[in-house]
Amino acid sequence: MDKKKQQEAYENYVKKKTPVHNLPANMAKAFVTGGAICVIGQCILNFCERQGLDKDISGGWTSMALILLSVLLTGFNLYPSVAKWGGAGALVPITGFANSVASPAIEYQKEGQVMGIGCKIFTIAGPVILYGIFSSWLLGLGYWILKISGIM
Repeated sequence: MDKKKQQEAYENYVKKKTPVHNLPANMAKAFVTGGAICVIGQCILNFCERQGLDKDISGGWTSMALILLSVLLTGFNLYPSVAKWGGAGALVPITGFANSVASPAIEYQKEGQVMGIGCKIFTIAGPVILYGIFSSWLLGLGYWILKISGIM
């Protein structure tokens, strides 16, 4: 009987401590956050094109500006708040990737240039880079095999 009460008390404790997530609200927040990042990017792209740059160069400047903005917000400790509120909406675009590279660099800078920043900068982004390069290599290999075999 005592064991049963302990189990019930533990279950009540877990229910109190477990955060309750509202999926529709989280999806709406992610949509708004990701959409806002995309609108900012589109505004930068339009501005660059109005300055006379062609579409490809404007796209490059847009990417660089979004990365710079993300790194600045990370450096001023504002991006984590955006990511906490917006969830995947803030983590998926290029700004989230820039944040994942800048965060460890800022956190481990006290350990020095080589052992701190150099070793830890890609702790979060490293697997993304690794699997992105590996999967693109596999797809390229498959395409090459199909091309030389005459299927494509």
